[in-house]
Amino acid sequence: MEVLDTSIANVALPHIAGNLGASTDESTWVLTSYLVSNAIVLPISGWLVTVFGRKRFFMTCIVLFTIASLLCGIAPTLGILLLARVLQGAGGGGLQPMAQAILADSFPPEERGLAIALYGITAVFAPSIGPTLGGWITDNYSWRWIFLINLPVGFLTLYLVRRLVEDPPYMKVKKSGAIPRPDFIGFSLLVLGISALQIFLDKGQEDDWLSSHFIVLLMVVAAVCLTALVVWEWRHKNPIIDIRLLSHRNFAASNVVMFMIGVMAFSTTVLMPQFLQTLLGYTAQSAGMVLSVAGFMLLLGLPVVGRLTTRVQARYLMAFGWLALAIAMYVSTRRLDLEISFNSAVWLRVAQYMPFGLLFIPANTVAYNGIPPEKSNSVAALMNFTRNIGASVGTSIVTTMLARRAQFHQAMLVNNFVPGDPRFQGTLGSLADRLHRTGSTNALPQAQELIYRQVGAQAATLSYIDVYWILALAAGAMFLLCFALEPNDPRRGTAVAAH
Repeated sequence: MEVLDTSIANVALPHIAGNLGASTDESTWVLTSYLVSNAIVLPISGWLVTVFGRKRFFMTCIVLFTIASLLCGIAPTLGILLLARVLQGAGGGGLQPMAQAILADSFPPEERGLAIALYGITAVFAPSIGPTLGGWITDNYSWRWIFLINLPVGFLTLYLVRRLVEDPPYMKVKKSGAIPRPDFIGFSLLVLGISALQIFLDKGQEDDWLSSHFIVLLMVVAAVCLTALVVWEWRHKNPIIDIRLLSHRNFAASNVVMFMIGVMAFSTTVLMPQFLQTLLGYTAQSAGMVLSVAGFMLLLGLPVVGRLTTRVQARYLMAFGWLALAIAMYVSTRRLDLEISFNSAVWLRVAQYMPFGLLFIPANTVAYNGIPPEKSNSVAALMNFTRNIGASVGTSIVTTMLARRAQFHQAMLVNNFVPGDPRFQGTLGSLADRLHRTGSTNALPQAQELIYRQVGAQAATLSYIDVYWILALAAGAMFLLCFALEPNDPRRGTAVAAH
């Protein structure tokens, strides 16, 4: 439910704006408000568990998320919808890390890989089907149902968690202790820093980045508050975010991997459907089908990767995954053009998405190596937080690069169309003559317009190719980073001495 709601509302924004009498720019806050509150709760969910207990906190998050989904579905105004999305994001922020922490404590290390593989299906599959499902529901029913479908799932999950999930023994013992004193300074720095960062990333390209005083202010606030947060939490006796976990090399490296997984996974999820819709005229549902096929293929592959984690060192699996992803991004630079077929787009997306199974599961598995069991909640919280921030950063970088590189390539291509050039004049004259024969009365202006559109489409295509080149280089760099991880014994799921 939670991962699906990060992407399912994207395609419904025009419908929401029209139904609630809001502008398109105002409707984008439906996404931003959710991301901000979600990002604030994610890193502190480990601390909240020490206050409420894990099962109680998990159930509270489910209730809050489900009730907020109902409020979103019946919201009469944009203001109420935004408030409900803030509550929904807050509830959703505790769902992912708690589900992952429960799995980590419920299985021995040698079986943890397969358990995380089954959990990973939701994390990597839901974003790929979100736009398709959201588009289908919005077109055939109403945008309100993209929120209301959470209700039966939420109530069923609440019942099952109440019946089947129990806190581990070490948490039951800890409950009898004193409740840690709230870290108000740390929480204030977190709220200000993460709010500024998320809004800065979400609205930066829209406001032309440093050209906007508002964006510059957000950037400064985010940098100052987040830097102060790290320093404060490192020295605080009872930190709201356990920053000291990053002193473990494997955990720090796993967070870098998860950040880049967020960057790469969400970047490619934005690139392919946007290319198909804006340049090839695909509908939202048809473009979503391209993503969904890759999601189903990954669905079949994840259990296999889970088994491999019990036989192969995590760093080797991740290295192979990054290498495969780098190759897929390179192939995308060669195969992407304005004549690509539906089947070719599907298989290109499959090649881009399948390697994430080899990255997500081992990164989550190896992150727990050398970490005490009582820290599993904080581990899961920080891992999910870094992946979500990576997703926001990746989406922001991609949208900015597409706009800037398209302008660059268009300027370069236009330089080839000199009015006195005989080749240009020959092409223009031939096209105008063809239009004139079809009965056009303004053949020359129409021919010029068609050429301009073609130049724009070619420039946009080249900008997509540039972005895929950058992603290929980033994946290659991550391939090298994998060997900085400590080796682990895959049969026991623990770290071993390096040789």
